[in-house]
Amino acid sequence: MGRLLGRSHATLLTDLETARTTSKLTARNNLPPATVSYHLGVLHCSGLVLRQRDRQVVRYRRSAEGDALLGQQQPAR
Repeated sequence: MGRLLGRSHATLLTDLETARTTSKLTARNNLPPATVSYHLGVLHCSGLVLRQRDRQVVRYRRSAEGDALLGQQQPAR
């Protein structure tokens, strides 16, 4: 997966089996916050990640397409 998406993209996508905040992803993956934000933005624009805002907290999770790419389930149609 890392060769297809790039190592950081693949790492973050894999870590989003459950919804997580940018700060949680930063801590879990030992990446700078700006790097995590950048990669989440790319994954979101690609339709592989969804984001949900709850007041001041934004959580990211894999979309059905992201799950399908990782072999988790079929994409919703």
